Order: sequence, then C-alpha cells, then structure tokens
Amino acid sequence: MKTLIVLIGPTGVGKTELSLRLAEHFGTCIISADSRQLYADLKIGTAAPTPEQLQRVRHYFVGTLQLTDYYSAAQYEAEVLQLLEQLYTRHEVVLLTGGSLMYVEAVCKGIDDIPIVEHLCAELKQLDQEYYKIVDQKNHKRVIHALEICYMTGKTYTSFRTQQKKERPFRIIKIGLTRDREELYARINQRVEQMITDGLVEEARSVYPHRALNSLNTVGYKEIFNYLDGEWTLPLDIEKIKQNSRIYYRKQMTWFKMDEEIRWFHPEQETEILAYLRSQLS
Repeated sequence: MKTLIVLIGPTGVGKTELSLRLAEHFGTCIISADSRQLYADLKIGTAAPTPEQLQRVRHYFVGTLQLTDYYSAAQYEAEVLQLLEQLYTRHEVVLLTGGSLMYVEAVCKGIDDIPIVEHLCAELKQLDQEYYKIVDQKNHKRVIHALEICYMTGKTYTSFRTQQKKERPFRIIKIGLTRDREELYARINQRVEQMITDGLVEEARSVYPHRALNSLNTVGYKEIFNYLDGEWTLPLDIEKIKQNSRIYYRKQMTWFKMDEEIRWFHPEQETEILAYLRSQLS
C-alpha cells in the first residue's frame, strides 16, 4: 500500500539527519514540511538541508520561493498531493518531514483556504481562546489574521485546524522525535551559535530590505534585525534568539501533543523506529 511516513518534532531535535537515513533505507525521497525552508534566501536561519544533504536524497519544497511570494497551507496541500500522485508511481513509501504542524496537518487531514481581508482588530481572546493560548501574541500579523477569520466566517480560527479529516489515497504513519528538555535546550543553544558562525548575520543583512514581510517574522531574523537597527548588541541578540527558540519549541510541543496519532521516539532510537515502521508496513 502506498505510504507516507511523517517524521516530525520540534526545532533542533534532529529531524534532518534521521530523515536522510530513513529515506536512504527505503530508497525514497523527502518532502519538506517547513514553511520557512521554502524560501531560497533563508538557508542558514532555517537550517535548510545543505548541498551535500540535497545530493544524498532528493528533496521537494526546499528553496522554491522568493521572499515576496504569497504562499498558504492550502496551496501546499494541493501541490504536495499532486506531487505524491507522481511519486507513488515510483515509490511505495515517501517521507515527509518538518516542524510546521499546519503544513503537516494540511497534507494529512486537509485544510481550508481561508480568505484574508485587511484592517480588522478586536480581542482574539474573546473570539478564540484556544488559539489565543498558543499564538505568538507579539506577532501582530498572525493575531490579525486569526481575527479576520473569526469575523469573516463566524467560526474560530481553531475550527479550521480541527475540521473533519479528509480521506487520503495512501496510508499515513506518524513518527515524532523528542528529547529531554535540557538536552534539547543545549542543542538549540549550540545550533544558534553555529548559525552565527555560518553567517546568519550576513544572511539577515541581505534580506533586511524585506524585513516587513511575514516570511521574515521568524525567530533568528527578527532578532538580528534589532541588532542591525542598533537596538541590541550582538551578544544580547544571540541570547534572545536562543530564548525565543526555546519558547518556539514549547509552542511546537503544545501543538504536537494534540495529535494522538504520533508515535514518539528519541532520535537515537533508529533501530526501534525502523522496527516500528516495518511492523506498520507489513
């Protein structure tokens, strides 16, 4: 039976290397479910696959967009489903991996293409308390977007994420990767330091003229912009990126824990993961 293995987990947990080994094991390709790795100019700050990793395994939906391109989870759903039709003529198994749960849900369950209007403002907490608890309240664009949906549809933004699951012509197996919090925090801190070494400041400077775009309202870039504005020193900036990455991790886990279909493993439990996958595929 045609199968989609979904490998998910929070930022910094170690999805990339394991996804490569699993794809190589099954002789298949990787579909990225990272809403920021789509953008060609955001390689360092999104920890996009390196050229060497891209050579090891064929990837899709990495570096395909320009910063000014509009893109939605509904577009992603449609394009991935179309791609899967083609891939399943050559592969029994395809791997989808990433930390953008909205994109994962779009492929696995389906999502409505929600219309957008401008200049709506009210108390999101009164209209959709569930989403209010997990939204980045400093990200005004996301808050306003959620408000727009509430007003336009008479429904909560959350309801569009929990709609009736659409049937898919393939089996879905979900693998979640997790680590102890302190272990993951240490990895996040090390990852941020490596991004700085790899040139995150220079990458952020190159896209600085587009800083108002939603695609750049992302941990790593928005902090560097404060440094480039002279508001923060670089050491403070680095600590802020680490702090906000940890906050993002906690929000990701809040979302992931809502999905009871995920089977959780430590990234180093590769043998156990493969055994579980074989049992599901047999």
